[in-house]
Amino acid sequence: MRCFYVLQKAAKAGEGGDTVMTQTFMKEKKILPLVLFMSLPMVISMAVNSLYNIVDSYFVAKISEDAMTALSLVFPVQNFINAVTIGFSIGVNAVISYFLGAQEQEKANSAASQGLLLSAIHGVILTVGCIAAMPAFLRMFTDDELVISLGLRYSNIAFAFAVVIALGMCFEKIYQAVGKMTVAMVCVLSGCIANIILDPVLIFGLGPFPELGIEGAALATGIGQSLSLVIYLVVYLLRPLPLRLSLKCLSFRGALTGRLYAIGVPATLNLALPSLLVSALNIILSGFSQTYVVILGIYYKLQTFLYLPANGIIQGIRPLVGYNYGAGEHRRVSRIYTTSLALIAGIMVLGTALCWALPGQLMGLFTENAETISLGAAALRIISLGFVLSSVSVASTGALEGLSMGGPSLVITALRYVVVIIPIAFLLSRVWDAQGVWWAFPVTEALTAALSYFVYRRAARPAVETVA
Repeated sequence: MRCFYVLQKAAKAGEGGDTVMTQTFMKEKKILPLVLFMSLPMVISMAVNSLYNIVDSYFVAKISEDAMTALSLVFPVQNFINAVTIGFSIGVNAVISYFLGAQEQEKANSAASQGLLLSAIHGVILTVGCIAAMPAFLRMFTDDELVISLGLRYSNIAFAFAVVIALGMCFEKIYQAVGKMTVAMVCVLSGCIANIILDPVLIFGLGPFPELGIEGAALATGIGQSLSLVIYLVVYLLRPLPLRLSLKCLSFRGALTGRLYAIGVPATLNLALPSLLVSALNIILSGFSQTYVVILGIYYKLQTFLYLPANGIIQGIRPLVGYNYGAGEHRRVSRIYTTSLALIAGIMVLGTALCWALPGQLMGLFTENAETISLGAAALRIISLGFVLSSVSVASTGALEGLSMGGPSLVITALRYVVVIIPIAFLLSRVWDAQGVWWAFPVTEALTAALSYFVYRRAARPAVETVA
């Protein structure tokens, strides 16, 4: 509530015209430069965020192997918190963009204000629930009391910042919704850089700071997240958004709240399903050799960087699609979709070429084992055959989220990560052993590309079809 009081004061200060909608550039600028303008800051943000995760793991590994094990065991719950906060914020982003495009200012104000309040509530629930569940969760995977202790020491601090995470993520998507991608980028970068700097300082006790060990890693992460949120608040106070964030704007009408969750819940599941896929494939691969499990883990590390620019493009087009849909610019929605599809496909062509030209070198970034590198290089060449085909699924999912169609978006993600690939991987592994799992990737991407385009056209046609 204190946060809303501050925001309310800022809104009053900016009532003289700052709340007038100024996002018309979203339907006026040429599409290709516009998509690049909206996407590039997000690509940079995600790249730095990936770097911070690597650096964080590096410094924790310096504490001890037990500390690294504890961090790995806590990660799924951290990922769950991120999935919930990001997923709901995607819903807030889509709804705000639509209402701004439709020139429905009050509804946009209400969506933003309600999104922030609900995000704070989600953060409180996640903090209490996850901290309470962690002892039992950790004991599901280990009996080592030292690892459990380290895991609890880390998670009790890290999860205490769930409200900060939720509010920061909601602010990020609000700023993206109004086209202020640079602000979102600066806030994310500031938090990540602060985390990277504070990691060694707090973990090992540099200068006047005490040595905090694994608690220092958690605290560094929390301080970085808090800094991002503080910068969002400062920017909002100095330069109010074309939105009013205030308790007065709250309107808990069932339709609006339902709309936020109708997009947010599927988006959350979209983010969670890849973890389910990795677990299922690990079970299949572990029946052949632990080496194949390692290869799959390395592939997903490489995949993070490959799909990073593609995901940045998706973050950039969501508000564009929502705004133009709300404004009735249906032809423009279709052109944004095809432009993003072409850009993502181009990225995937480069990724495929890299995986075919330097597969051993790429695997060698994460292991020195000659057998793992050899088998991993062969796997990478097979898996990469599906990269270009995956462009259709990725672009369609992002466009549907922008159209506030969370259900069809979830259908595509479920097809790609669960419904199609897991049965195919199991069946092919009975014939070709681990090679069958690798071939399941391009086969799945081919099938889901066709299905994704069908789902997108069927779901989006009523929304983007232009009446002659």
